[in-house]
Amino acid sequence: MRDRTLSVQEFQAPDSPILIAASLCVALLLNWLPWQGIWLEFRPDFLALVLLYWCTHKPLQVGIGIAWMLGILADVVDASFIGQHAMAYSVLAFCGILLHRRLLMFNLLQQTLQIFPLLLLAYAVYAVVHWLLRGNIVWEYFLGCILTALLWAPMSMLVRTLRRSRSVSDRL
Repeated sequence: MRDRTLSVQEFQAPDSPILIAASLCVALLLNWLPWQGIWLEFRPDFLALVLLYWCTHKPLQVGIGIAWMLGILADVVDASFIGQHAMAYSVLAFCGILLHRRLLMFNLLQQTLQIFPLLLLAYAVYAVVHWLLRGNIVWEYFLGCILTALLWAPMSMLVRTLRRSRSVSDRL
């Protein structure tokens, strides 16, 4: 019961915009790591993961507009088709906001199983845009969706720790 009360208080307490922006910037920088060879197929989408975290935990602070802007930035830097990441991140943010109450009911393992289809949907948007513009689908990149979903629990625990340490220092 105490954990449930704490999570409700955690949901209602406003988070620092600096913490949210910093976590999204770090995720964006992690997306730009130079992956090569076989590892390119398993590359996780860190920005999608952190964006989905904030859309499910703070839907009033992080929404579809921020997802769209980050997606455009990711498209420009990644030299991909303009709007490809933006569309995928917007769909992901919409699903995260729509399902945020449901996702917060589960523990981290169950949340991982719940967000996997959302990430799969985002990767499907990438694939559809790529197919419409190039005429083929790169099926290997769907493997990155599995690794991204598996990173949900460690990333959630890390951000939760950062949020709690900030709230403890605010009370002192």
